[in-house]
Amino acid sequence: MNQKDLIRLGIPPGEAMRRGLEFITRYVLKGLDKTQLASAVEAVVNAPADFVDDPLRGEFAQALLRCPRVIQTAPAPWRQWGEGLEPEAVNQMARACQLPVSVAGALMPDAHVGYGLPIGGVLATDNAVIPYAVGVDIACRMKLTVLDWPRRDLDRRRDRLIRAIEEETRFGVGAHFKDRRQHDVMDADWSVTSVTRGLKDRAWSQLGTSGSGNHFVEFGVFTLTEAFPAANGQSSLPPGEYVALLSHSGSRGSGATVCDVYSKRAMERHPDLPKEHKHLAWLPLDSAEGAEYWAAMELMGRYAAANHAVIHRHIAEHLGVQVLLDVENHHNFAWKERHVIDGVEREVVVHRKGATPAHAGVLGVIPGSMATPGFVVRGKGGAGSLGSASHGAGRVMSRTKAIETFQWEKVNRVLKERNVHLLSAGLDEVPMVYKDIHQVMAAQSDLVDVLGQFDPKLVKMAPSGERAED
Repeated sequence: MNQKDLIRLGIPPGEAMRRGLEFITRYVLKGLDKTQLASAVEAVVNAPADFVDDPLRGEFAQALLRCPRVIQTAPAPWRQWGEGLEPEAVNQMARACQLPVSVAGALMPDAHVGYGLPIGGVLATDNAVIPYAVGVDIACRMKLTVLDWPRRDLDRRRDRLIRAIEEETRFGVGAHFKDRRQHDVMDADWSVTSVTRGLKDRAWSQLGTSGSGNHFVEFGVFTLTEAFPAANGQSSLPPGEYVALLSHSGSRGSGATVCDVYSKRAMERHPDLPKEHKHLAWLPLDSAEGAEYWAAMELMGRYAAANHAVIHRHIAEHLGVQVLLDVENHHNFAWKERHVIDGVEREVVVHRKGATPAHAGVLGVIPGSMATPGFVVRGKGGAGSLGSASHGAGRVMSRTKAIETFQWEKVNRVLKERNVHLLSAGLDEVPMVYKDIHQVMAAQSDLVDVLGQFDPKLVKMAPSGERAED
């Protein structure tokens, strides 16, 4: 047994974990039967009071009894997709399933470390919402539109596409429009909470902007592998190659403020949570704070969708083209859904932090990187996934490490080889900081079907030096 096994048994980090590992070491050194080790550990976990005076198990048992009662000793079940995932991301998922409000979880193959819940983590809770399990960039999302721009003009008339991006959106922390863009979301009730009431003016100025970090707007070639059926007022689309616009961004500074305010309130409600669980503090949905956060989160979802709608509408109008197909989806959000948990169908709150909804028949977009493909997918509702799939390729190194490791000279050679024209970005977003998207997609073939592939050709992200928002 090792630390991962202890986490799966519900043992929280800190003294209890340390004493548990010490017990395992002493057990082995004494030459006791290793085949009975797991049972010996489970016996202490299940009834620590029975072993407080045991010379071998006593310190472990006493440490368990001193653990805060907010942690489950029998964690909620969860499944993992993909091999070789970052160990701490796996530990974060296991810790999230120790919460008393947790009922089930899933970890997607793009997983990497986040705050509280890992990126790529999916967590179902009972009547509770966890602000940090939604994330700082509430309702970060993808949107792909297929345009009737000629495929041959993607390179030949690149200057027009560049002007469209440069003039119709903005990038970076604090990016805004002096002449405000229009969308029905600004007619919504922003007074649903005192927090959102104070955010409306800033949100309006940032409507149609793209933020920093891994947010982007890009043109590319979309290869549709099978006929796309008519839906939502759109005509059917035959297989073939098309020019498409793909964007990734969320609720900007407004969503970050909502997360900051309500995560602090959640932490104040649970002062006894171990420090390793601090960012997993929750708000009951039937509490005033929980109801407020939920209303604010849903408003941020509408606002994030509006951001994409404005970007895509203005770029299409700038080019004078029609939209042939439109696919979009949230991540970094929570939904009230019905799932079968322990053989019983019940309503739960499903948090998808960096995970795409993938219920049977649901469409979504899973990007790769600035120089690797993204995919339009149809969910299969895979068993144990809580109707989810990855939201991208997933990082393999931190932003700091990326900046220390790479130089633009090498990166530009890679981009040239792949016929990608980069307008701006930071070194922390180069293709090499991401996992192989093809391996990620293969690891979740039971969760989604691929309908089409998007290959980036003209990419714009926040200029180098901008602080990441994700």
